[in-house]
Amino acid sequence: MRNPKLLNINSRLALVAAFAALLLLPACSVNVRKDKGGEEKKVDIETPLGGIHVSKDADVRDVGLPVYPGARVKEKEVSGEEKSANVNLSALGFGLKVVAVEYESDDPPAKLIAYYKDQLKRYGSVLECHTSGHGGDMSVHTGKHDSHDSKELKCEGDNSGKNVELKVGTEDNQHIVSVEPRGKGSDFALVYVQTHGKDTI
Repeated sequence: MRNPKLLNINSRLALVAAFAALLLLPACSVNVRKDKGGEEKKVDIETPLGGIHVSKDADVRDVGLPVYPGARVKEKEVSGEEKSANVNLSALGFGLKVVAVEYESDDPPAKLIAYYKDQLKRYGSVLECHTSGHGGDMSVHTGKHDSHDSKELKCEGDNSGKNVELKVGTEDNQHIVSVEPRGKGSDFALVYVQTHGKDTI
């Protein structure tokens, strides 16, 4: 599964939600809440098989990481692309929770990387990956593990590029900080991903 962050948070999460909706569609109830401008801000779908809850109002406290001092939440793009999302999916013994918020800072990437390496230590050993695109890959466990299957996080691709992705945890429970240079400053995303299946409930 591709990483739901920089520039594509909602479009990627919408694909997950749409796929899940097809599985859960029979006998479902749909509740859509809109903001004052008439834009959809929260969608709740409930069925006998499970539910999907998607909100554009992600709370950074749900990520479990502090916001870098002086950073600003990235504004919605002209195209309407939101810069935060909170998705919860549960169906047939499988669950997925993704919380992602994007920020910008006037400080260079090196300062943010040092800050978040220190903050991420509380969750375990920090893995530093390098990518050349807008974010890298995120491994998410969606099936049953056998004794030879590892949930250990890894860097994907050739692990080169100017963008840095800090990861900690396992495929089932991970915190990610993605940092991308922007002029003299930085764009960065804070992401929390948690999954569970029948073997981990």
